[in-house]
Amino acid sequence: MEYEFRRNNLTGTLMANFSMDHEIMGLWFSDELEGNRELLQQLLGIIASLRNGAVTSQRIVGSAISIDLDNEQVRVFANVLETQESIELDESMSLYEGESEAFCGLEDFESALLSWQEFIDEPS
Repeated sequence: MEYEFRRNNLTGTLMANFSMDHEIMGLWFSDELEGNRELLQQLLGIIASLRNGAVTSQRIVGSAISIDLDNEQVRVFANVLETQESIELDESMSLYEGESEAFCGLEDFESALLSWQEFIDEPS
């Protein structure tokens, strides 16, 4: 999983771009995590709790994008996926959900969070 963090020097807006099949993570970092240091610290605490066995899983519900964490992986998904009715498609068709849902290992997610923390702490 590759990612890049950028800062718009005119507006101060922070942006995250993640590699293909992880695009939703970039949206989550940019929309849900941007400017929310409390959520960042909460997530790092949850990861520590997952590692030491204090919790087995945790869900963080955001305004448009949510996260499920367990001791092995992280699922980032658009909230609409949880409320969407099942759509039946012809056998030769499938829905592309790469921009609506992504999975990564817990360690990779923690690494991205720590990189984000370093990025937001850099002077602009």
